[in-house]
Amino acid sequence: MQRILKLLNPPIDLTFWIGIVAGILMMVHVSADVAARTLLNSPIEGTTETAAAYYMVAIAYLPWAWLSRGDAHIRVEMFTTYAPPRFVEWLDIVVKAATVVFLAAFIWRSTVRAIDQMNAGEVWQAGTSYISIWPSRWVLPVAGGLMALYLVLRIAADVSAALRR
Repeated sequence: MQRILKLLNPPIDLTFWIGIVAGILMMVHVSADVAARTLLNSPIEGTTETAAAYYMVAIAYLPWAWLSRGDAHIRVEMFTTYAPPRFVEWLDIVVKAATVVFLAAFIWRSTVRAIDQMNAGEVWQAGTSYISIWPSRWVLPVAGGLMALYLVLRIAADVSAALRR
């Protein structure tokens, strides 16, 4: 199982780094827009729309699987601090399974929405032109799908390890 989990490392790392690059690009793009607006009295058209539809979506969703791989999600350990280790181990498995159930619904709805918006050719008006937004809708099901795949495999590995103890 660990070998299969390791096969997911490259796509997980790739989506993480795409999110990082999106953050850097957003900072450069917005800074250039502010500089152009201030110094040249001519803002870059579509900066707000591009930041909201592409950069922020990539920054928020693409690192999900990377966070899952590192167990870096927010945890509340108020009730488990003094719990037996076996209980905490099985509770983590249950929480991961519940997360997969939530992700399944998230992936399904975001995929339906992405298909609808792709077929409609979704665009946002940006000043005097239009920006195609529908491609960014696919980030959600891709990020959610990668996280769900990782968690399913991780659950299998965790259950296997827990049963061996």
